[in-house]
Amino acid sequence: MANIPSLVVAKVGSSTLVDERGALDRAFIRTLCDQVVELAHEGTHVVLVSSGAAAAGRDELGLSGRPSDIMTLQACAAAGQAKLTEAYADVLAERGIPCGQVLLTRRDVVDREAYLNARNTLMRLIELGAMPVVNENDTVSVAEFAFGDNDMLGAIVAGLVSADLYVILSDVDGLFTANPQTDPTAKLIERVSEVDGRVSSMAGGAGTSYGTGGMASKVRAARAMLAAGIPTVICRGRRERALVDAAHGVGVGTRFEASAKGTPHELGRKLWIGLAEVVRGTLVVDDGAARAVTERGASVLPVGVVETRGTYAAGDVVDVRDLAGTLLGRGAVRYSSEDMSRVRGLKLDVISRFLGEDAAQPAIHRDELLVF
Repeated sequence: MANIPSLVVAKVGSSTLVDERGALDRAFIRTLCDQVVELAHEGTHVVLVSSGAAAAGRDELGLSGRPSDIMTLQACAAAGQAKLTEAYADVLAERGIPCGQVLLTRRDVVDREAYLNARNTLMRLIELGAMPVVNENDTVSVAEFAFGDNDMLGAIVAGLVSADLYVILSDVDGLFTANPQTDPTAKLIERVSEVDGRVSSMAGGAGTSYGTGGMASKVRAARAMLAAGIPTVICRGRRERALVDAAHGVGVGTRFEASAKGTPHELGRKLWIGLAEVVRGTLVVDDGAARAVTERGASVLPVGVVETRGTYAAGDVVDVRDLAGTLLGRGAVRYSSEDMSRVRGLKLDVISRFLGEDAAQPAIHRDELLVF
């Protein structure tokens, strides 16, 4: 058995939480809470990122299918959020563990101070012996500041609390070489050390009417966790003792093994830049710059930038893509889009000669760049 982690973030999706009628499956919630309690007795704290509010609200409001308009979806989330948290709190209270609800929007973590405040709240709940139940505040989220799916929200939370492990409890067994629903030869991939184009191409779309994230969103979240140094497991949530086995290092689902190095502070800041911030633009880099960034951990230099897209200010977060359009990373740019258009393709000594030494700096410094 591997070393038991002290802090695990577990994300459970709507399709795992509801029964065939679309109502909350309280029997499953009970078994999940039992696993949380078992881990707590072993010294492992669990933060639960739980979907299911909108699905619970649909049941509560008597709707038969998933609404298509934002207002009704948000109404469902409002009606279901209390019901969802109550379901966890009731079971945990029987076992002597308090439960705390934390609702977040991307707006809450875009600001660095608010991001740290969210971290402090979560860590204090953990210190007090409570299990935080985190969800997106769907009732007030707007498109620009929505997380999009809870797989990525879970990754952000894992970074917030410097988790030892991130577990995505899904309705599939893990990542397969092909879609197992249509290809009988598909094989489960037990370990992944790098998310390259081949791995990304294996991910499919959402499988049910309840969830918003398919395997593609789970692989994106796992890729971010790899970059931040946090191992990730994608497994079937309804598998017996799935969460406990994942925490114990038992072979379950697909494990994305962390490879990044750095202090928790460095990794936490990079994760905030890469996942929490709203992206304002894109830098396209040449092949040499792409290799330097991905293989040697280098900064993005202006000389390697062949194209700038979007309108952004110095300090905004931008994507870094190669010539083929592959997302290499995300970081805080040190030039405005206007200035970037002037200096792209130029070496630092040339920039210094014409614009002054203060202007001669990396487009994105490696300390402010999350490489995927």
